[in-house]
Amino acid sequence: MTLETIKQAIAALPEADKASLLAWLSVQDAKAWDRQIEADFSEGGAGEALLQAWDAEIKTAGSMALEEFLAQEESARKTK
Repeated sequence: MTLETIKQAIAALPEADKASLLAWLSVQDAKAWDRQIEADFSEGGAGEALLQAWDAEIKTAGSMALEEFLAQEESARKTK
C-alpha cells in the first residue's frame, strides 16, 4: 500500500472516523516522542553528555537545582 493510497482512503473517511484517526495518530506520535526522549537521555544516549555537564555545573555551584530555584521563587512570592 502506498502513502498516496492511504491519503485517498483517509480523505474518503467520514469526519468522525477522521477525528478518531487523528486522535490515534496523536497518541502514537506522543509515544514515539517519549521513546526518543527516553533513549536520548539514557546511558549512552545522545543527551547523556549534556546531563553529565549539568550535574557537574550544579555540583560546582555554577547553577542551582530546580527544586531550590522553585523554593526561592515560592518564598519570594510569599514575601510580596
